[in-house]
Amino acid sequence: MRFLPTSIHGVIDYLWGLALFVSPWVLGYADVPATKWVAVIFGVGAILYSLFTAYELGVLRILPMSLHLILDGMAGALLAASPFLLGFSDRVFLPHLLFGLFSVVASLVTRMEMTLATGRREPV
Repeated sequence: MRFLPTSIHGVIDYLWGLALFVSPWVLGYADVPATKWVAVIFGVGAILYSLFTAYELGVLRILPMSLHLILDGMAGALLAASPFLLGFSDRVFLPHLLFGLFSVVASLVTRMEMTLATGRREPV
């Protein structure tokens, strides 16, 4: 069931990207290079493709929302698996797992189209 409006998803995108970007320093795992760089790359990546998404908070609006949600789901799954795939799960895994699963869930519950002020949905 897709109930989350794209406007809310957009806010979440930028906050999620920023939170993931700063998480190594805020949560104290910046001393583990692989964990730090995975968080930084995924955080910056999410912000970048959000800037190009055709939704309310997109700047260039090139990327269709459907493709954005696919990227969110795939990136989230990869982020959640990264501690195990890259071999740092013995040091840090919970932040990557939780941020990743959040992204997967958000990709599954977000509407595919923007809602206009009139309440009608506009295809993206």
